[in-house]
Amino acid sequence: MEQIKNYEAQLDRELSKYPLIVKLEKECNVPKTYLVAGSVALLSLMMLFNVWGKLLSNLVAWGYPAYASFKAIETTKTDDDTQWLTYWTVLGFFHIIEFFSDIILHWVPFYFLLKVVFFLWLFLPQTKGAQRLYIGFLRPTLLNYEKDVDSGLNKLKSKVIYF
Repeated sequence: MEQIKNYEAQLDRELSKYPLIVKLEKECNVPKTYLVAGSVALLSLMMLFNVWGKLLSNLVAWGYPAYASFKAIETTKTDDDTQWLTYWTVLGFFHIIEFFSDIILHWVPFYFLLKVVFFLWLFLPQTKGAQRLYIGFLRPTLLNYEKDVDSGLNKLKSKVIYF
């Protein structure tokens, strides 16, 4: 029980950094840790029972990463730009794979909940999942087919210009 209280205190300190959550806590008169835990539980249940599962999972995949990408664009540093370009590249690849396998994937129990966990793994700085997938699989594959892709794109570009 003491360990739970330590986690709650740590979460409370982290949530205190966000003015919107602090404001909600004051207006609702409910501790911010309970607000966040309740929201996460509600969203998890909605995805578990496939109530707007696709919408919620896509919002998770887009919401924070889009804002973090905006913040990265507005800074002069390039390391955060690379992180988010890598994320969007891997996410695009995932969506292509999902498009062709969605008939099977939607039969997987708790698919949308698993999908959200996967997205969190991809973009959270603690896990850097997108970088791992990019370096381990996507980059070698793209480097292997780079000349073919460039050739095809150049042919397509020449046809579009004359069209």
